Amino acid sequence: MILSMSGVVLLGIIVFLFFKKDGLKASHALVAALFGFYMASTAIAPSIKAGGESLASLLGGIKF
Repeated sequence: MILSMSGVVLLGIIVFLFFKKDGLKASHALVAALFGFYMASTAIAPSIKAGGESLASLLGGIKF
């Protein structure tokens, strides 16, 4: 668990720096995909999923 959290934090920082500095390139997208893969195996994954579902239902309920 400690090792995967360290990897998630490191990949998260790298993804943030890529977005901040250069925009998203193909190599950056690979790092972002790895970040998502490792994030899915952590204990915070159910919270992220619930937040995403909540946001989707909020946006789906907006009437124009």
